[in-house]
Amino acid sequence: MLKHFVQKRKDLTEKELLEINSFCQLLPGATSTQTICILGYKKGGTWLAIITLIIWLLPATLLMSGFSFVYHYIDEKTLHTDIFKFLHPMAIGFLIYATYQSFNHAINNTITRVIGLVALVLGFLFFKTPWVFPVIILAGGLATNFSKKRIPQKETATGNIRWANIWVFLFVFVIAGYLSETARKNDWENRRSFNLFENFYRFGSLVFGGGQVLVPMMYEQFVVREKTQYMEAGELMAGAGMIQAIPGPNFSLAAYTGGIAMRDQGYMKHALGCLIGIVGVFLPGILLVLFFYPVWEHLKKYAVVYRSLEGILSAVVGLMVAAAIYLSKDLFIISDVSLTKVHFLVIITTIYLLTLTRIAAPLITLFCLFLGWWF
Repeated sequence: MLKHFVQKRKDLTEKELLEINSFCQLLPGATSTQTICILGYKKGGTWLAIITLIIWLLPATLLMSGFSFVYHYIDEKTLHTDIFKFLHPMAIGFLIYATYQSFNHAINNTITRVIGLVALVLGFLFFKTPWVFPVIILAGGLATNFSKKRIPQKETATGNIRWANIWVFLFVFVIAGYLSETARKNDWENRRSFNLFENFYRFGSLVFGGGQVLVPMMYEQFVVREKTQYMEAGELMAGAGMIQAIPGPNFSLAAYTGGIAMRDQGYMKHALGCLIGIVGVFLPGILLVLFFYPVWEHLKKYAVVYRSLEGILSAVVGLMVAAAIYLSKDLFIISDVSLTKVHFLVIITTIYLLTLTRIAAPLITLFCLFLGWWF
């Protein structure tokens, strides 16, 4: 973005681009997608922002939707071997690496260390409990607002902010939850579609820290939770691994998981599941961006915004560590002794290659696919 929009096209200055990126970091959702959306908004308003968003999402979401269709065909019917079996430990390696990358930025004082540790323990102990992720994330944002010393209120916020705009975001959140619960209780014929939209909209509303945080939330929702066990661990982690091999936002994993969750209901419902995943997970972040960016000059004067982000990010790091431990535990329990050693080696090797070499993520994914075919 810096090279193309700042240095080549001169659509905006480097300072403006960095400020847009910083603003998007404060919100849940896919940061790169939100940044691209704002660039379209600044250039041509809301409609250009929406067109820019669609073009940006198409490659990754189409590839991951297609992968959800061909997953079993490539794996079992064509090659007669489990070529995706090492994408699970590889995805854990990526999660651990992402946690390491976030740690120094998010955990840097006493309160963030305490929040991170509490989030780790509670996240691991109550991984199967509904709403554990959002409760811990929101509690982290609240905890860092008890003290005003680290980030004091320096400026007085002036001007009128049109807070009414946020009601659209909240309205969709509430309606999605209501329809999902009603569909479940009344056993509607298309209840899974309503359930999935609520799931993905909730993910998109609460995920801070990038697409790697999506993996544990989806794992808890679609693999661990009894009422919504739409897929096996290996199926989810195959998608989590494959997303590393394609361009575009990691949130595009939702296209794959949405399709897999609906694959047993025919091709049309499978495609609908992909679409529900895409719309559900990206819509909250885009709504927040388009509503809050026009009033950003007022919002950035509120220190509470930055204090909340400090606690949220430290809670996310703790949850990522808990998720890595939980996913590793599940992986090693279901594996035999020989596979356990290879899985452990794949995790360590992935972390090593990401940390100490310049080998691109797609090459690591291709190597793990080859290893699955060969081993």
